[in-house]
Amino acid sequence: MKFSGWGNYPVIEAQEFSPGDSLAVLAAMADLPSNATLIPRGLGRSYGDSALAPRLLNTRNLDYFIDFDASSGVLRCGAGVNLARILQIFVPQGWFLPVTPGTKYVTVGGAIASDVHGKNHHLDGCFSDHIVSMKVATPAAGVVACSPQSNTELFCATAGGMGLTGVILEATFRLKPIGSSMIHETILKAKNLDQALELFEANQTASYSVAWIDCLSSGNSLGRSLINLGEHADDGKFEVARGTSVSVPCNMPSFVLNHYSIKVFNALNYNRVRKPQQKRLRHYESFFYPLDGIANWNRLYGKAGFVQYQFLLPLAAGLEGIRTVLTRIAQSGRGSCLAVLKVFGKGNANLLSFPSSGYTLALDFKITPGIFSLLDELDAIVLAHSGKLYLTKDARMSATTFRQSYPAWETFIETRKRYGADAVFNSNQSRRLEI
Repeated sequence: MKFSGWGNYPVIEAQEFSPGDSLAVLAAMADLPSNATLIPRGLGRSYGDSALAPRLLNTRNLDYFIDFDASSGVLRCGAGVNLARILQIFVPQGWFLPVTPGTKYVTVGGAIASDVHGKNHHLDGCFSDHIVSMKVATPAAGVVACSPQSNTELFCATAGGMGLTGVILEATFRLKPIGSSMIHETILKAKNLDQALELFEANQTASYSVAWIDCLSSGNSLGRSLINLGEHADDGKFEVARGTSVSVPCNMPSFVLNHYSIKVFNALNYNRVRKPQQKRLRHYESFFYPLDGIANWNRLYGKAGFVQYQFLLPLAAGLEGIRTVLTRIAQSGRGSCLAVLKVFGKGNANLLSFPSSGYTLALDFKITPGIFSLLDELDAIVLAHSGKLYLTKDARMSATTFRQSYPAWETFIETRKRYGADAVFNSNQSRRLEI
């Protein structure tokens, strides 16, 4: 069968199988042909090639709940459970995810492997920061229970480790109590990047914060933005999650998204907010997952697919570095409808976890001739400002760039070898990055 990440690039031929339980997972690892490797795969929402390999171990059969403590909000479930199902069951009971990425169609195992972050990283950290414990099937040690306090080296390599240490079988983590399924949202309009970063700084106590940036604006309007702040409402209304409203039926023609259409979209989106500040009450679904309302939205980029480019810069280098990146993008004319800026808080001890104190910007680029040369230029800017790229979004980073920006890569490789994972678990990405 043909498989790809969410960006529909690259596309490969692969064999997929779905073990039914932990014993079947261990048997699948033991029964691999000589020199063959595999990689775990959840719902395929990582953008590039991190969940691609000639053999894919799908975790769909690890989709079950084990235990829930209604007094503490501690949930234990299989790694194949997706976040949408957790929300559907537990929001009506007054509980929400401690951290969520921009889509709810992610498995718990995938959230751990990517150590996902959300709009609240500046206060609440990554998904792994709320894990009590988890079980990982490894080739050399069998099923290992690990946590921040026990078998810590495996925990710190697995959280953010892109499935390269073994198969996450189950996890125990804390949900957060909420008083409503609604969100009090405040939208702030920033004239340029300088003002946007000032608004982030002035609102650092907001529970959730994120900004959309017009990446084709230039001059005094470079980086003009809409900043969204959010707080859980406390009105006692718990509406169930809403379903997908529309769907993209097929890959769109390549001319649909171009410099001019993106420029028009960005102008309309920015100018839809008339006042410097606007407030409204929204369902959590539209606040956290606006793109989930459009099924198969990745098809908008056409058959060739797209790459998402997400980078992180330290706070001190953020303004200069992001300004340089946006200037180069505006010069190239290769704009992005999706340009999302967030502020990160302190990082964690996980070896390949992406977030640390600073600013992160995510951009989508349709694959067209010359796009990879532009991204190579952006890599150089990011490295010059002591930044790094997010592995979950990556489809083309070089091994040299990876090693310069992830200083714990050697410790990660050593941990993989200690658990025998290097001989069994390899993705197209891990080969490209030489890990």
